[in-house]
Amino acid sequence: MSENKAFAHPYIPNTVPEVQAAMLREIGLESIEQLHDAIPATLKLNRPMNLPPAMNEYELRRHVDGLLAKNKHASANLNFLGAGCWQHFIPAICDEINQRSEFVTAYAGEPYEDHGRFQTLFEYQSLVAELVDMDVVNVPTFDWAQAASTAIRMAGRITGKPAALLPKSVDPDKVKIIRNYCTPVMELRFVDIDTATGLMNLDDLRDKIAAGDVAAVYFENPGYLGMIEHQGSDISALAHGAGAISVVGVDPISLGALEPPSRYGADIVCGDLQPLGMHMNYGGGQSGFIATHDDETFVMEYPSRLFGIVPTEVEGEYGFGDVAYERTSFALREKGKESVGTQTALWGITAGVYLSLLGPHGMSELGETIMQKSRYAAKKLAAIPGVSLRFGETAFFKEFVVDFNATGLTVANINRRLLDAGIFGGKDLSEGYPEWGQCALYCVTEIHSQADLDRLAAALEVIVRA
Repeated sequence: MSENKAFAHPYIPNTVPEVQAAMLREIGLESIEQLHDAIPATLKLNRPMNLPPAMNEYELRRHVDGLLAKNKHASANLNFLGAGCWQHFIPAICDEINQRSEFVTAYAGEPYEDHGRFQTLFEYQSLVAELVDMDVVNVPTFDWAQAASTAIRMAGRITGKPAALLPKSVDPDKVKIIRNYCTPVMELRFVDIDTATGLMNLDDLRDKIAAGDVAAVYFENPGYLGMIEHQGSDISALAHGAGAISVVGVDPISLGALEPPSRYGADIVCGDLQPLGMHMNYGGGQSGFIATHDDETFVMEYPSRLFGIVPTEVEGEYGFGDVAYERTSFALREKGKESVGTQTALWGITAGVYLSLLGPHGMSELGETIMQKSRYAAKKLAAIPGVSLRFGETAFFKEFVVDFNATGLTVANINRRLLDAGIFGGKDLSEGYPEWGQCALYCVTEIHSQADLDRLAAALEVIVRA
């Protein structure tokens, strides 16, 4: 806002010119523009914004609804996209509980609202801890990428070392977030993956961990590309032998079928909560978790809130509250180990509802169903002339890499033609992994019927034969 056009905006506080002038005097400035002196002039907009005329509420709603109507979404198409946000069945009770007023309307879990939130978060933490076979779980992070970033920084603080090792198969977008979160306190280094299996190359890991300054070895199981990392015990042993911490990222919905990371040496487990009762939403519905054993060395490095069950002033009575609140940035403010703001507690409550509904038997049945359906789909696609599986000999969960190089078609072209048939194809990997040429990451979950998978295979066969 230029000074010669200053006015009091009805919805923005402190825009009354006299109030602004008083605030500027208080901090020793003459204009608002001085607050932005550190921003290069080349990055500043030096002209009025080209905005359309103002709309009333009804006009605005029609305009936004028209924009939203352009979206092509998974409920209107057969969807095989995953790669970090997956389509799973959401029991209706998940939405019923998470939209209750005592959960959805309050800002944070403090005395001015219903303390039932403390208990629900404690129950969520307990259920996730049982699933991953750990003792301590935090209030949810914003997403898996933040959970991985914080887990790596926890390892850095515990060991006092400045580097972390990651396999090159980690999602490139997630790597950007981890690097941004860890810079400048930690350096990321990358371990080669085996070109035949897609799994971590242990020889390269041995070479790179020998530097002696590695705080954490981070790997995922299943990985971004779907492969099941059966070398987990070896990776953790190499990490521990070099004085590093083993950090494992998981898709928790896989743990009904796969062994939890604690069984193969993980010190910190992190992962995504979106599969546990959260719809696919453009830009929302993401949440992550971190879990450790009940070891004070690790617990005191959590930057986020932990809820526990504690005795009250009344003998024999118990309540739910913060554990070691003094270690958080809520208590320490700028002296905190990491700055933690409002977290995704609502999605933690949702995940707790989901896990309580399925229970151990349901999670096991779900995991097995996903593995069976994804293997059926992979076999059908690999039977199409010119189509094959990259890393086809490696076991996978839910997602797998389909190689279209021999078809002479690009993934982008294939996906456009699939969309004409009402199908979202797999994620194009040619930008993130250009050395593989034309490959796509396909996702199959419990929501896909055999007819859905046969329809995909038939549509792809028509496209590659054309």
